[in-house]
Amino acid sequence: MQTKERLGQYVKCSAVGGEHYSAYVPQKLPPNPPLNMEELYPLLDQASAALGRLDGMSMVLPDPSLFLYMYVRKEAVLSSQIEGTQSSLSDLLLFESDAVPGVPMGDVTEVSCYVAAMNDGLSRLKDFPLSLRLLRDIHAKLMNNSRGSHKRPGEFRTSQNWIGGSRPGNARFVPPPPERLMETLDLFEKFLHDDSVKLPALIKAALVHVQFETIHPFLDGNGRLGRLLITFILCVEGVLKEPLLYLSLYLKANRQIYYDHLQSVRETGDWESWIKFFLTGVIETANQATETAQAVIKLFSKDQETISASGKSTAAIRTILAYLQRHPMANTTAMKDACGVSLPTVLRSLQTLESIGIVHETTGKERHKLFIYKDYLALLSQGTEPLSR
Repeated sequence: MQTKERLGQYVKCSAVGGEHYSAYVPQKLPPNPPLNMEELYPLLDQASAALGRLDGMSMVLPDPSLFLYMYVRKEAVLSSQIEGTQSSLSDLLLFESDAVPGVPMGDVTEVSCYVAAMNDGLSRLKDFPLSLRLLRDIHAKLMNNSRGSHKRPGEFRTSQNWIGGSRPGNARFVPPPPERLMETLDLFEKFLHDDSVKLPALIKAALVHVQFETIHPFLDGNGRLGRLLITFILCVEGVLKEPLLYLSLYLKANRQIYYDHLQSVRETGDWESWIKFFLTGVIETANQATETAQAVIKLFSKDQETISASGKSTAAIRTILAYLQRHPMANTTAMKDACGVSLPTVLRSLQTLESIGIVHETTGKERHKLFIYKDYLALLSQGTEPLSR
């Protein structure tokens, strides 16, 4: 297929100091000539089936919101790691429990802002359209930290940015110049709401992600917001009842191939190869999420049986275990306040849970003890080790 017609145009620009560079303005979506759907249908069918199985899991989980609570945090960690943060899932949970994380505070605050941005976006989408205004609002949440405060949170850029290199003149890629930014964004928003374009939601999500990354409308945070967009679109389009699909683990594991595909679309117009890579990621990620959900159900059931078999089951122990299923790393004060039981009761219950191998105390201190639901945290933490610098 001839794909050159799909290519955008390079615009000659000049930087401070008189250096000239070329910025890229993409063609509007959908691609023209149209996508070769025959080439994509086999993977699309597999991806749709994998999503169906994952969506079905949300119906049998004892508490889907519990699983979602932790999965959102896992995605926040992974997506931020792609951008260079060193926070792990444990660091984020330590931070949320008011303990000191094992990485610089700036890293974990950035991840925490991602959680807030994701939750805010998912909540707003229930009664607000996916739009440029909403993206600006979500970006403001995402960048609501000391590192992002000078990067114009919630505002589209009015200056040139670039990817790779030290300046636009030697960059790997230069997005549209500021004077063409709103033109490209207006076309982008029209595509989001164009009912005349009949494309499967997964294909639409794949197209939108690349287009957003190519436009790069903010000074910072584009990668993270672009990955959030994938989940937002699948929820808006009704593909998922619960937002359980997050691709960052796959993109982190294949990050150089991911970046190469983004650039290849701009340089060759080969959208099909990117979409195949994307759909493969959906299949792998949905299957992994389904397996993790099944393992979580099995673990919770096993631990309930272990407690019953120990002969030490009490209402307080069951309440504290339920709390740890939502917060697998927590201090005794938080458990006391949330569960409505006295501190001595919390400590006795945790001692019992520790003696039968369900929880583990991490500090070794007499006061301000911190407990983890170790097998649950291990399940959720798979793949969230920080990238080596």
